[in-house]
Amino acid sequence: MVETILITLLIVTISLLLLGVKVFFTKDGKFPNGHVGSNKALREKGIGCTQSQDREAQEKPSISIDKLN
Repeated sequence: MVETILITLLIVTISLLLLGVKVFFTKDGKFPNGHVGSNKALREKGIGCTQSQDREAQEKPSISIDKLN
């Protein structure tokens, strides 16, 4: 039982170290930006982040029903 836990902890530790090699061992190590808005190819297609699009939609003045009649 203890052997299994130790082996599991060792595997998890090695996995975390391998995933974070760039972050841990370089001076300016950063995790990559996964935000859709920072992807140039998606911006060229007009695809944006849903949070940003929602924020923009809420900033626009809404049309009231009274103005439509």
